[in-house]
Amino acid sequence: MMRLHVHLLSDSTGETLENVAKAGLAQFDGVEAIKHFWPMVRSEGHLDRVMVEIGKHPGLIIFTLANSEVRRKLEARCRAAGIPAVAALDPVTDALSRLLGQIASARPGRQHNLDAAYFARVDAIQWTIAHDDGIASENWEEADILLAGVSRTSKTPTSIYLANRGYKTANIPVVPVSPPPANIYTLEHPLVVGLTTSPDRLIAIRRNRLLSLNQAPETDYVDQEAVAAELAFARRIFADNGWPVIDVTRRSIEETAAAIINLVNERRGDASVLA
Repeated sequence: MMRLHVHLLSDSTGETLENVAKAGLAQFDGVEAIKHFWPMVRSEGHLDRVMVEIGKHPGLIIFTLANSEVRRKLEARCRAAGIPAVAALDPVTDALSRLLGQIASARPGRQHNLDAAYFARVDAIQWTIAHDDGIASENWEEADILLAGVSRTSKTPTSIYLANRGYKTANIPVVPVSPPPANIYTLEHPLVVGLTTSPDRLIAIRRNRLLSLNQAPETDYVDQEAVAAELAFARRIFADNGWPVIDVTRRSIEETAAAIINLVNERRGDASVLA
């Protein structure tokens, strides 16, 4: 296992760099990446302090710096120390500059402006938290998305992720002994999506959940036949109502959310054509 120190140096929150580094490192096997985060670096004095720490664990520097003086000093220090440094956004901003005929503004953190989209996202997060696990079903018509699925099919984390993308998302567990509220079958605005998974994967997740709660690991909750029947019951509901279904067995939360967003966009596209 190769160890690599990766320094993410930003004049803003560093969120962009974290995603870039994660995507890049995922392409390599046998690497233990030790990430060091250096956000809000906006002065040469701050950079000097950061470079002292980087010198203790040299590796790859990935950076986004809008201030030209701070950037030049970073690049000079890296050349002198023989430390590789990559400007993560340069290829994108250079291409945009050529196509748009504009010079990129040197303002850090502009993607985090407190604009209408930001406040809509905050509202979506608050709404989603208040409508977790079947709560306040009388408000479901306000939702953009409603996720349905048996227990432990990642409904809540997927809902929160979607909320961070600006979608008001409710979710409800599908339980054979407790049918969902009748209004779920008459919703018009939200897209209802069924989440399912393989019985073996679901049993493993549920058993780990029980163990983490110090509860008996052998109950109907993890019984092979009971779980299979539970999943079959949910699939019948999804099929009877024509709801799209996503199998989350081998999907991350991000991948599941991306598939759901595609479904939302397809539905909105169809609606615009019909209009």
